[in-house]
Amino acid sequence: MNAKNNYGLYALTVAILVVGALAFGLPLANLLWVGVILACPLMMFFMMRGMGGGSGSGHDSKHDDRHPSDRP
Repeated sequence: MNAKNNYGLYALTVAILVVGALAFGLPLANLLWVGVILACPLMMFFMMRGMGGGSGSGHDSKHDDRHPSDRP
């Protein structure tokens, strides 16, 4: 399964967890607090995942490390 197409599975998992928590008597206000607390890390997870990984070197392939006086 392609990793970029797993958003539906994530949504299904969250829905099952929310319904299960409500079925066991957890108040909805507590679930909202959990959502607020997890909002930032989840956004970071999905945004960084959408970047595609890259080479991981942190340098642009067009970057020239030579000193300006050494360039032709």
